[in-house]
Amino acid sequence: MIAVARAIERFSDFIGLIGAWVMAPLVVTMVYEVIARHFFLAPTFWAYEVGYMLAGTTYMFGMAYCLRVGGHIRVDFIYEGLSLKRKALINTVGYVVLMLPGALWVTWGLYEYAVEAYVANEVSGESAWNPIIWPFRVVWVIGFIALSLQAIAEVIKNVLVLMDIDITEHGFKSLEEPNT
Repeated sequence: MIAVARAIERFSDFIGLIGAWVMAPLVVTMVYEVIARHFFLAPTFWAYEVGYMLAGTTYMFGMAYCLRVGGHIRVDFIYEGLSLKRKALINTVGYVVLMLPGALWVTWGLYEYAVEAYVANEVSGESAWNPIIWPFRVVWVIGFIALSLQAIAEVIKNVLVLMDIDITEHGFKSLEEPNT
């Protein structure tokens, strides 16, 4: 179980790193658009589409990483006062009953959505550029697969805590550590 959780966390780190690096071309694109529009009075017809696709990629690829590092918002005023095992129990139930079914359902729906866009050779319809849209839809699927896998890793870590195994000895973040 520990090896599976570690492998998933490495995948979440990798996907999160890609999402972070996508910010560089996003910034370059937006700066170029601003300069072209305001200084040369020549707005681009593609910057809006590239912008939302790159920003969406950053968001989708950052979800699993955010879950891995404990960056998601939770109601801490009750949770922080609980014992480690109670936190692990609440987390396990939350991931198994709420998050995993929802994330898997959305992943499947997004997969079908991407396949439909590919089969129909769908274009965005947002600008004169009108790019094909299925690659961006595949990004959504990858992001939700990564999120679902990271939720599985979180379940594994919480089950280890419930089994009285110190997860920090195996290189995982403790449930006691504050969110960073």
